[in-house]
Amino acid sequence: MEWAFWGSLPMVDSLFNPMAVRRFTLSLLLFLLSTSSSWPAQQTPARNGASRTVPAKAPAKNLLPNILLITLDTTRADRMGFLGSTRSLTPNLDAMAKQSLVFSHAYSHVPITTASHTTILTGTYPQYNRVNDFGVPLSDKLPYLPDVLHHRGYHTGAFVSSIILDPLDGTAPGFDRGFDVYDAGFRKRPRGADRYKTVERRSGDVVNHALGWLSQIPNGPFFLWVHLYDAHDPYDPPSPYKERFASTPYDGEIAYADSSVGELLDELRKHGLYDETLIAVMADHGESLGAHGENTHGVFLYDETLHVPLLIKLPLNRASGTRVDARVGLVDVAPTLLGAAGIAIPKEMQGQSALELLKSDTAQDRPAYAETDYPHRGFGWSSLRALRTGKYLYIQAPERELYNQASDPGELHNLASQSAAVAGTLASQLQDFRAKTSQTLLDLAKPDPEQMQKLQSLGYVGSSTAESQDDKKLSGADPKGKIRISNDLHDAMLDVEDARYQQAVPLLQGILKEEPNMPVANMQYGIAQARLGNFSEALAPLQKAIKALPDNTLGRYELGLALFESGDWKAAAPEFEAVVERTPRWTDAHFSLAAVYARIDRVPEAMAELDTTLSLSPDHYRANLLRGRILSLQK
Repeated sequence: MEWAFWGSLPMVDSLFNPMAVRRFTLSLLLFLLSTSSSWPAQQTPARNGASRTVPAKAPAKNLLPNILLITLDTTRADRMGFLGSTRSLTPNLDAMAKQSLVFSHAYSHVPITTASHTTILTGTYPQYNRVNDFGVPLSDKLPYLPDVLHHRGYHTGAFVSSIILDPLDGTAPGFDRGFDVYDAGFRKRPRGADRYKTVERRSGDVVNHALGWLSQIPNGPFFLWVHLYDAHDPYDPPSPYKERFASTPYDGEIAYADSSVGELLDELRKHGLYDETLIAVMADHGESLGAHGENTHGVFLYDETLHVPLLIKLPLNRASGTRVDARVGLVDVAPTLLGAAGIAIPKEMQGQSALELLKSDTAQDRPAYAETDYPHRGFGWSSLRALRTGKYLYIQAPERELYNQASDPGELHNLASQSAAVAGTLASQLQDFRAKTSQTLLDLAKPDPEQMQKLQSLGYVGSSTAESQDDKKLSGADPKGKIRISNDLHDAMLDVEDARYQQAVPLLQGILKEEPNMPVANMQYGIAQARLGNFSEALAPLQKAIKALPDNTLGRYELGLALFESGDWKAAAPEFEAVVERTPRWTDAHFSLAAVYARIDRVPEAMAELDTTLSLSPDHYRANLLRGRILSLQK
């Protein structure tokens, strides 16, 4: 046996290839684990009634497992074959599920990408980590899974597929902490530019980038995070999924993402890394697809957006196929991965290792808390909070909601009035839970105004205002009565981004008829009219938006453009000045200010702004042209 094992070593020259070295190291570990008699096994009851053999001890501390974290953006649980779907969308994930722990009742805690990923990676609730909006910096005081692993000697790489999770040029500042490589590099989408070369990246490209990194890192354990954004709207799968799912493009995006996951896992198998790697796959949140009136996500807290798929494949495929029906949350992911790797869980993490549920066949459900401040911060409506416990879902709202999920899985029959005592008890439990999990020493930070501009390309409403007090968050209109406005605004913003201004205008006019003072709707209406050349029509709504949100950098920039095109150059100057003060790296803002200065005979200042523009972007065509014209006139 010993001779046969050593006789299977790769050739010496191949050992200089990093992937081959890692494959050899893991082969040795696999051999030692499979032949050791010093690690007894214990029988752990499976949820499906079968027994599973699970090693009683983790490997020695110096034999840390590789860890692969895959997050599927905007992916509903009911599209997974391993959770009962018959749509045949996820053959690769279904195959992996047979070798994994399958959590049938996993829940997200917030239906927003950046906020949910913060919970996944920190093991803390939104009310504790305070990342409840786009662009809110991730505090370095928070426990952070990649940072913990990096300090334990892991090679760490992140490969994300949307500007939403870009820490430098997007809306996720601080997310690169602990990573050797954080592959993002997105940018605001100019008019007419390819979406998949600016604000997002298809999953096939993300996986290729990740595999390239994996083939080059030195020997040693790795932590690889791969984020796939495909299922997020607008739904536009590539061929052949575009044709195959012409009537259900959301399903096509999920099928395409599954194929990319399959490519990644196949490469791990090819290089002998799959069996030894600890792999977790989950969605950050789901998608409403019209349920309860919501087209996408972010506003409501029903199962369509919060019930998520969750798979965890342990090293050596221990506990293969075990189904865990007890309720868990994404806050439990980081503690579970650390526990499975034999690494101490930071005491600040609020989640619990889900592996504890394997110790008993009668494990109790864990209450699942969720919240969304998006209705308040984006629209001025009431925030929502929810608690799932036992058979009930309770939602704190101006018109509170109570559902018996055992008899009403679609959450269609609100029992809050007829079961007032139950609703009152759950309201008290929710308040107590939130109070206990909200205590934090973190400093609150405002989103960077430059980051708010980038949300427009993804159909989100961003807020540049400071953190609201809880009582203010829970004031305002009930989102249930306003959801059509949210849907229309989302569609209108995507229309504006894709230069479909004629389609955006009637949607925005309808919104402003009902909500005449909504800043974002006024701003988008002004932008659409300006792009259509109706500058006089654009000025009033843009001015109204800026009056309501004077720190809104994008609004001030658009107002400056409209004033410039209207010939009111002196009025345009202070708008552009305010923009460059707040966003000193915005190239076009510096150029626009230079153009205004040139028009109002402030030539030295115009040249200074052009110098700044060209220092940021040396090939900026219009800046070079204007600078040349000014120099020629000065001769």
